[in-house]
Amino acid sequence: MTVTTAPKTYNGWANYETWNVALWIQNEEGLYHLAQQWAEHGYKSLSHQLVELCGANTPDGVDWQDSRLDINELNEMLAEL
Repeated sequence: MTVTTAPKTYNGWANYETWNVALWIQNEEGLYHLAQQWAEHGYKSLSHQLVELCGANTPDGVDWQDSRLDINELNEMLAEL
């Protein structure tokens, strides 16, 4: 019998870091509007603005430019804003 494990995700996102960044962008009005303005440029460009305006981390301590972030997933989220 083969046991397969489901891919590890966090609340439907690739990982905790990606979920946390998306959570702050989608639920904080100022960040949401900023993200709408930068959506066409992609998350990497937006992350530079977030660092300038908010500091290096989300209020929960996740680095806006963490290497573990799923950039494709964040770009998809931005496209839906």
